[in-house]
Amino acid sequence: MLAVIAAILFAVAFIVYAAGVATSAVFAPLSLAFVGLALLALHLTGQGPALPADRRRRR
Repeated sequence: MLAVIAAILFAVAFIVYAAGVATSAVFAPLSLAFVGLALLALHLTGQGPALPADRRRRR
């Protein structure tokens, strides 16, 4: 889940950078890339929402 959000942030940062849009410091491509890298690091460490491995019960 966190990796998907990071990928979306990287895409938005690339679009803002490629378009040359003047934005505030919060939405600057570099700050969006840093947030994306932080989310990607959290994903790789195993943090974030856990999904159940198997919903079926054994009888």
